Amino acid sequence: MAEKNTPIPEHIVNKIVAESGISEVGKASIREIKKLINDIEAASSTPFIRMEMGIPGLPACKIGVDAQIEALKNGCAAIYPDIDGTPDLKKEVSRFVKNFLDLDVLPESCIPTVGSMMGGFACFMTMVRARKERDTTLFIDPGFPVQKQQHRVLGFKYETFDVYNYRGEKLREKLIHYLKKGNIHSIVYSNPNNPSWICFTENELKVIGELATQYDVCVIEDLAYFGMDFRKDISHPGKSPFQPTVGKYTENYALLISSSKSFSYAGERIGMLVLSNHLYNRDFPDLVPYFGTPKFGRAIIYGTVYAISSGTSHSAQYGLAAILKACNEGKYNFLDEVKIYADKAHIMKRMFLENGFSLVYDKDEDKPLADGFYFTVSYPGLSGEELLKEFLYYGISAISLTITGSERTEGLRACVSLIKMEQMPVLEERLKRFRENHL
Repeated sequence: MAEKNTPIPEHIVNKIVAESGISEVGKASIREIKKLINDIEAASSTPFIRMEMGIPGLPACKIGVDAQIEALKNGCAAIYPDIDGTPDLKKEVSRFVKNFLDLDVLPESCIPTVGSMMGGFACFMTMVRARKERDTTLFIDPGFPVQKQQHRVLGFKYETFDVYNYRGEKLREKLIHYLKKGNIHSIVYSNPNNPSWICFTENELKVIGELATQYDVCVIEDLAYFGMDFRKDISHPGKSPFQPTVGKYTENYALLISSSKSFSYAGERIGMLVLSNHLYNRDFPDLVPYFGTPKFGRAIIYGTVYAISSGTSHSAQYGLAAILKACNEGKYNFLDEVKIYADKAHIMKRMFLENGFSLVYDKDEDKPLADGFYFTVSYPGLSGEELLKEFLYYGISAISLTITGSERTEGLRACVSLIKMEQMPVLEERLKRFRENHL
């Protein structure tokens, strides 16, 4: 049978997929997809439109780079950092949280971590020991697949549901269904959401916060894409509007704040774990056998973080402190540089829609989703896994929503960050070719 007229010959793609050892492309991890695309590019000499990895596509913040270089010149590389973080960084994180989320947290409650992934890992490992009867995490999905991988690696229990059909007040009843069992220690979600780019409304955050207080569970709020719901400009320190957060509605929270996307500082692997003052100082007697202390803040720092990494890169802490200081003093508008992601998403969404695709997650309750780092697409008659496999022939990569906990198995997640503006005509031509071959 003759091959279709596709940018990459079918026999090349089929050969590489067969050699990869991946039995089902649509269920492969993000890193497996990345390796597969690298191999197809090398074999075909055809560059892909790379939408599979959520990698920042901008230069690192110069303020941080300069401060980090200066710290290295001053000898910090030879000295272990304090596990709980440098005093300057802790102070600036506390100020940043006040200026951009309007939450009051003490510097002691602000802990640098090796990226937000480590912050979440530390929370999971500590919360599961806090109360013997509470051994399960609840994920509001779709979500970041690696957080569930962390649970699998550790052998921890979790439950999950797709929030697509439970927006607004419907979310309350769905959460109660899980929380009333009494086994949930934490609720986890990202906001803005990876992969769907939905953003919880203030009403939904209030529901989550009220139930967290009522059922005494911790909310682990992943703010990896801090401020990147570009429908509101939260970039002016101390001025409304602020980054929406569940912290306005409960004292039971831990925030994961990344430096990777908003500051394009991904390579230095530094993030911020911010505990509410209430959670930091709370005593859980069940922690004592594992950590030697009932105090949650001391347990997570001197027990979990110490055991995982003995702290966070010393020089990177100086770099991040300088970035946050500039943000806090209004000298650096961190969102100005990343708005290009919204511009690219707007163009790419139009191209997909004009070529017969649909958006899978398209609204926050009754409002269209923001243009941002991610969006989700589907094509009539194809499952997400089938669409992902078909895209390989057209030099387009993405990931299946299946691996994110989404029940919308017809969809893919597309990331805009690595697409250059000069690649837009190439993407448009490949999508047109795809549609012609699937009429």
